[in-house]
This record gives sequence, C-alpha cells and structure tokens, in this order.
Amino acid sequence: MPDSPLPDHLKTRFGVETADELWGMILVEGNEFWRRNRARYARVPASPRCRNCHRPFEGVGGALLRITQGIHKSDKNPNYCWGCYQFLSDVPGGTEVELTMFFADIRGSTALAETMSAAEFGGLLNHFYEVAIDTLVLEDAFIDNLIGDEVSAMFVPGFAGPDHAARAIEAGQALLHATGHGQGDPWVPLGIGIHTGVAWVGAVGGADGAAADFTALGDNVNITARLASASATGEILASEATIRAAGLEDARLEKRELVLKGKSQPVAVRVIEL
Repeated sequence: MPDSPLPDHLKTRFGVETADELWGMILVEGNEFWRRNRARYARVPASPRCRNCHRPFEGVGGALLRITQGIHKSDKNPNYCWGCYQFLSDVPGGTEVELTMFFADIRGSTALAETMSAAEFGGLLNHFYEVAIDTLVLEDAFIDNLIGDEVSAMFVPGFAGPDHAARAIEAGQALLHATGHGQGDPWVPLGIGIHTGVAWVGAVGGADGAAADFTALGDNVNITARLASASATGEILASEATIRAAGLEDARLEKRELVLKGKSQPVAVRVIEL
C-alpha cells in the first residue's frame, strides 16, 4: 500500500508528513493522551464499545458521553465511534510492527449450536463477545475482529507496552476464567492461540468511501488463527516466540510441535492452562 500524505491539521499536530510515519509513531512509541483515555474508558463496564478508543456506546457511560461529548457510533462503521472512524478514514496506511496477536475460538460451536435454538445460540455468541471485549480491553488490546465463533485482538507495543506478550497471556487466562474454565463446565468452551511476530498494522479502506477498519495483516496473523484452531478446550497455545517475549522460557509448560496448514516446518508451542 503506497504511503499517503497527511491532512495539514494532522501534520501540524503530530509533526510528521505521511500516514505510515504517523502509524509508526502511534503503534511503536505510543501516544500518552490516547493511552490514558483508552485505559480510562476500558474500566467503564459497558458493551458494545468503540474498538479503537474503548468509549462505551450503551449504558450509563454511553449515555453520559453522548450528552457531554457528543460521542456516538459511526453511521458508516458501527464498530467505531464517529471520531475514530474519521481518523481511520483520514489516515489510510500503516506500518510493520512486532506485536502479539490473540485469537479465541469456541470449541465445537457447530455441535453446541445443535443443542439450542438459533436465538439462544445468538445470545450466547453476543454474551461471549461482550465478555471477551471487556476482558481484552483491560489489557490494552485492540479488538480486531468478531467473526462467527471467534474473537481476534492485537497487543501493540505503543499501547500494551514492551510486555505485550505477557499481557496477551494474562488476558487469555482471564478470559478462560471469565468463561468458567477451571470451575467445572465452562458456559462457553474456548481454545486460545497467541503468537508474537511482525505484521502490517494500520487502517484499510475509507479512502474511496468504503468502511474504514483497523487491522493486522500477514502470515503471522494466520499462524495465530491456526494455533487457536489447534487448541483444546481450556488451553492456550502460545508460540515459542511469545514465550520468549514474555520471559517464560524457564517455565514448566508442556511443549508441543504442531504441523500447521501452509507451513513447511512444525511450529513449536507451549501449553498454558489455568
């Protein structure tokens, strides 16, 4: 994707000329003002919320923000508030960054759906999304996608800090706990994959009027998704790259080697449970 010049007001505000430069600054170095705001809004127990800034759309917090700040969902992409959507539209582009990626998968979702009505299964998915989002944003994750029976997120150093791998593991354990694992039968059975590596991260769409989105792209994203698919109920499969980045090389964790689709060599992982 070619680098795009920034609008003049953003050049003045951030002191850089192009979208890729700005994304590099945001994702690697971070922005203290945005970081503080995201942390504050993440502690407001409300869902749905903006995937970028964590502002709540519903509940008392959402109502208060609508009254005091005029914050509301974008009518072009309801995953974001209007301010974040406008920013993503104004700054199409991104940069390569080392980050930790996170996928949580409902195990046996097809068989599970057969045991309940469509409305009941839809309610279960929505509750899972809410719990997953509220758990992940407390660890400063960016929510990437909510697709069917899966939630994906990104832990970038500019917001999650240099210990982004450790925070992703902590988020995985917190999500397993929140969904009832380790406490008898979970109310939704999950497997989680976590991997640390380089991906292209930034804003796609928006320039031609299509819905802007903030996402990660690249082979390492695919590896993370496949780790989640390979995990059993109640398991976190973390790649050795994540284990090293989290400083857990000496931890007594089960080791496995997995043959993943599209990879010529086995991928070494550790198994983390509650």
